[in-house]
Amino acid sequence: MKKKIFVRGPVLTQSGYGEQSRFALRALRSRQDLFDIYIQPISWGKTGWLWQDDEFRQWMDERILETQLLLQEKKLNPDISLQITIPNEFEKICPINIGYTAGIETDRVAPIWLQKGNDMDKILVVSNHAKETYEATSVTLSNGHVYKLEKPTEVVWENTPMADAIEEIPNFSPKYDFNFLLVSQMSPRKNFANTLKWFVEEFQDKEVGLVIKTHVKGCSKMDLEGCESSLKSILSAYPNRKCSVSLLHGELTNGQMRGLYEHNKVKCLFNIAHGEGFGLPLFEAARSALPIITIGWSGQTDFLRHDGKDYFLKVSHKLDNIQETVIWNGVLQPEQKWAYADEVSFKTAIRTMFNKREEFIPQALELQEKINQKFSDEVLFNKFCESILETIKE
Repeated sequence: MKKKIFVRGPVLTQSGYGEQSRFALRALRSRQDLFDIYIQPISWGKTGWLWQDDEFRQWMDERILETQLLLQEKKLNPDISLQITIPNEFEKICPINIGYTAGIETDRVAPIWLQKGNDMDKILVVSNHAKETYEATSVTLSNGHVYKLEKPTEVVWENTPMADAIEEIPNFSPKYDFNFLLVSQMSPRKNFANTLKWFVEEFQDKEVGLVIKTHVKGCSKMDLEGCESSLKSILSAYPNRKCSVSLLHGELTNGQMRGLYEHNKVKCLFNIAHGEGFGLPLFEAARSALPIITIGWSGQTDFLRHDGKDYFLKVSHKLDNIQETVIWNGVLQPEQKWAYADEVSFKTAIRTMFNKREEFIPQALELQEKINQKFSDEVLFNKFCESILETIKE
């Protein structure tokens, strides 16, 4: 007998959790012989909303409408909830409740995540880093009892759909033949300002470019103007630089993103964020055989490191307390640590890639093959659905 599964998450948003939600739906939809799927969309901060009108979006809209009608009539009565969000928002709403989270970029989770996690029957996470941060967290209560997460936590990797064909990006024409790529939100959590400054300082006298696909809160004209202003402010300190910086802002299709990763003038993607729950832009770039520069810590190592071997050019880092400016009660706490990339190591890595890129192409191709094997839809969908079914049996 099929089980009714109630999926609550930011399924219609342009966000990391939005991509995670849509992965879960694609996985569940692959086994409609097992699941009746009901969807309740939620917002995610101030991120934008999907605009594509394809078959998958139409299916989501149909399921959302039916779910809304059944909820209004109080006739839904699902067997399982799958709650895709930060754990602060987990709730007991069904006979079986599963939390599905990207975790956090730090070395441990906020204490409330333990309490909310113990309200679930299982927690699914997107990386081993996310699992380890739960396991590393405990709270000693006034009576001496050590409070930890008691419910099972399981890693279920994610992916994104890969476009069948490359689509051109209108008016995209980098100045130089060699360009690095940065796909990142413009925020302190992504170490954005240092990434840009260190790139420019290293290549002030070189004909090399940086293509930045970024946003702050969405894809509005106001957000674009804010991004342009921030870039101008940082770059004003380097008036005589020879290197170029190009901004890409706004919605891109999957085909355009594939075209960006595989563009003949885009030679490497780098990312020195303080950490990643999973790191979808890194994953997508690696899947397209684009050489990668990043730190060897947090979620991205699940797909960039295989059998003890690093398939990327590694930047040194140290762990230290998060900045006061990013504290977010219940999510990012003062005692948590995350990674700080080493400036010299990063500059050395990008200079090495610029001078010796051909040496990293075989590594990128080998990584692409491993990702195609380990992170295919078939493999990941089966793993995800099995995890849901195991929870029911338990």
